[in-house]
Amino acid sequence: MKKLILIQSPVKAICIVMCVAAMLSACQGNGKTGGDDEDAAISAQTPVTVTSVGDSTMSNYTTLNATSSFLQKNYVKSNTIGYVQKVDIQPGQNVEKGQVLFVVKTKEAQSIGNSVNILDTTFKFSGINKIRAAEHGYITQLLHQEGDYVQDGDELAIISDRNSFSFVMQMPYEMRSTVKLNQYVQLLLPDGQKVDGRVNSFLPSVDTTAQTQGVQIKIDDKLTLPENLIARAKLVTSSHTNAQSLPKEAVLTNDTQTEFWVMKLINPTTAVKVPVTKGIEVEDRVEILSPKFSPTDKIVITGNYGLADTAKVKVVQQ
Repeated sequence: MKKLILIQSPVKAICIVMCVAAMLSACQGNGKTGGDDEDAAISAQTPVTVTSVGDSTMSNYTTLNATSSFLQKNYVKSNTIGYVQKVDIQPGQNVEKGQVLFVVKTKEAQSIGNSVNILDTTFKFSGINKIRAAEHGYITQLLHQEGDYVQDGDELAIISDRNSFSFVMQMPYEMRSTVKLNQYVQLLLPDGQKVDGRVNSFLPSVDTTAQTQGVQIKIDDKLTLPENLIARAKLVTSSHTNAQSLPKEAVLTNDTQTEFWVMKLINPTTAVKVPVTKGIEVEDRVEILSPKFSPTDKIVITGNYGLADTAKVKVVQQ
C-alpha cells in the first residue's frame, strides 16, 4: 500500500506542473491580444482637413426689386394756333436744352400767306414759331406730325428729363429705420451687369395695399439705360467689422438646428467638440460670435461629421 502511494505522488506532481504551464501560456496569449486591440484603437484615426478663423467685415443683405424711371417729364406745348410745319425730332431721340423741336405756322399766316409783306415791305411777318426744348432729355412721346392742326397749349411731345433718371425701389415700410440717405446700394441688372447706386430720397407716399414706400436710387449719369427696367437692389441691413468667421462646412448642428459647434484640434491627433454662437451668414461664411478663437487654432472643416465629442483624427492636406 505504501509503495502505491509513492508511485501516484510523482504523477500528481506532473499533472500540477502541466496545469500551471497551461495557465501561464493562456495568460501570455491574453496579454498579446490586448496589445493588438490597443494598436488597432490607436490606428483608428479619422482623416480630416483643417482651417483657421478669418477676420473680415461681415454684412447681412436684403434684396428688393427696383424699377428704372424718369421721375420728371417736360411737356412740349404749342404756343399758338396753327399748323405743324416741321418736326425735327423722333421718338427716343436725345435732345439738348434750347434745341428746336417743332416749327408751327400760325393759322393766319397759313391763310394769307405772304400777302402782307407784299403790301408793306417794312412789315416783317412770317407767322412762323419755333418751339424749343426747355430741358435736355429723351423724347418719350411724339404726339403730332407735320401738317397737324394744333391749338394753343396742345401737347406736342414729352421729354423725359435725363437728370431725373433713377431706380425706384419698393421698400417695406418696416425697413425704414435700416435704410438711410446716401446709403450704398448695388443694383443687379437682368443681363448680369452690376451698377452702383446711392439712396437719394424717399418718395412721400406709401402703397395702401402692400405698405411699401418708394426709394429713389441715383446711379452714374453717364450710364444709358432704358425706362421700366427691373433690377434687384442689394441692401446692407447689418454689418460687423473685424468679425471672426469660418466656412459653413466647419460649423455643425443638431437636427433642430438649436445647437451649433465646431471640432477643434487640441493636439495633432485629437479633436474636441466646442459649442459656438453664430452670427451673420454670408454666402459660404458664418460669423462666430463666441467663443473667441486664436488665429493659430485649427478647426476641422472636412471629416468632422459624426465625430464623437473627443475623437482621434489624422490631419491630411487639402
